[in-house]
Amino acid sequence: MNGVSSGVLISLGAYFLVMIGIGVYAYFKQANDTEGYLLGGRNLGPAVTALSAGASDMSGWLLLGLPGYMYADGVVSIWIALGLTLGALLNYLIVAPRLRVYTEVADNAITLPDYFANRFEDKSHMLRVISALVIILFFTVYTAASLVGGGKLFESSLNLSYGTGLWVTAGVVVAYTLFGGFLAVSMTDFVQGVIMLFAMVIVPLVAFTDLGGVSATTEAVRNIDPSLLNITSGMSIIGIISLMAWGLGYFGQPHIIVRFMAIRSVRDVPTARNIGMSWMIVSLIGALMTGFAGRAYVQKTAMTLDDPETIFLVFTQFLFHPLVSGFLLAAILAAIMSTISSQLLVVSSSLTKDVYKLFFDRDAPEARQVLVGRISVVVVAIVAILLASDPDSSVLNLVSNAWAGFGAAFGPLVIFSLTWRHMNRNGAVAGMVVGALTVILWIYGPFQIDGMALNSWLYAIVPGFILSTIAIFVVSIMTGGPRESVAAKYKEMELNLNK
Repeated sequence: MNGVSSGVLISLGAYFLVMIGIGVYAYFKQANDTEGYLLGGRNLGPAVTALSAGASDMSGWLLLGLPGYMYADGVVSIWIALGLTLGALLNYLIVAPRLRVYTEVADNAITLPDYFANRFEDKSHMLRVISALVIILFFTVYTAASLVGGGKLFESSLNLSYGTGLWVTAGVVVAYTLFGGFLAVSMTDFVQGVIMLFAMVIVPLVAFTDLGGVSATTEAVRNIDPSLLNITSGMSIIGIISLMAWGLGYFGQPHIIVRFMAIRSVRDVPTARNIGMSWMIVSLIGALMTGFAGRAYVQKTAMTLDDPETIFLVFTQFLFHPLVSGFLLAAILAAIMSTISSQLLVVSSSLTKDVYKLFFDRDAPEARQVLVGRISVVVVAIVAILLASDPDSSVLNLVSNAWAGFGAAFGPLVIFSLTWRHMNRNGAVAGMVVGALTVILWIYGPFQIDGMALNSWLYAIVPGFILSTIAIFVVSIMTGGPRESVAAKYKEMELNLNK
């Protein structure tokens, strides 16, 4: 094995040991009940909440996808970063404080389906079952997509087989998630978020220095193609809306908003918001600048780059010492693993609370529910590994479609359940179903506009979000508003929010 691979493996080995060590620590620290295992006892500090939400959100897309987008298309990629930033900020302002208070008022809801059912006192369990099925199905595939990234990273950077990378990535994630639950996931996310932030600062900084500074790099990119510096190059109004609409997805992503349910106190939300948004802005800028500098670097060195999304890997290989390269590769793994662990735990939560307890053992003691949760983590991981076993898996579109599906099905439902006192159960069901079906038909239906597939013309989350919102309003008004007990819970939430 060459020196580069040895240095990289030393750094990656140390990283894996730290992650597993955190899982062991969390195992002994947390309470052995469902609130402890699935929600960390609602005792997360603002810094851990913020970086955990950010790290589980961004995945490998931050270090691979976004730099690749900037590399290929230039500064038009800024639109998607602006949309994500605005969506994340509104999520902290609108959803975070209300969801923290209301999930506790709504009979101490542990999962998002749990919250929907308790919020509207849905005795038929329709809301819980539909939302749980959406989460289990989409997140199992979503987890597989993330595992593919881990497998390909090991294959391209360490000359190990794709299958080895798949099993190592899954094995480490399952180890700390299985034992440490939500607390371990959140604590490892915090560490992973710090690593990702460092990588997004140091890589573009060293790259720009190697290229002679920002001005020299910008001039080099201009000489390659002036349109790369035009923020509206090749973009229509619809295209800009599609890119910025990614921000709408934040309101409906279970693995992100569950952090708001777990924060220690609603008074900690502003601090978490400031930390989280600062982390996000710096990270997004770093990712964009990595892709921008990469375009000039590839031109300067006359290398061939077949896949723009590997530009971060190129910099780690050619600009840094092997030990530092290993640390930077750990940043990519951190992004991938933080998302996998969050998704595993969300699916495990739904399988435990919304399937096992609801249909098989309503009186299951807390210890048995925790055991079922741990078994669910392993089962979902194995299914995801099987789905990801093909190294040629094309998962980017699946991730995009899942983001749109969650955003349209759950986004308006979450927002209006927290802000509109007249919403009722029928409106909630209608909004969720209409949002999900709109996205499915928009993506997979045989419809076109100007010769383009609908999802290529306009991102599916836009019509899905709009029609879901309309369905919630129309059906809630037509079917007579919520029961008195539901309205009373909403008033209690408002009172607690203003304390």
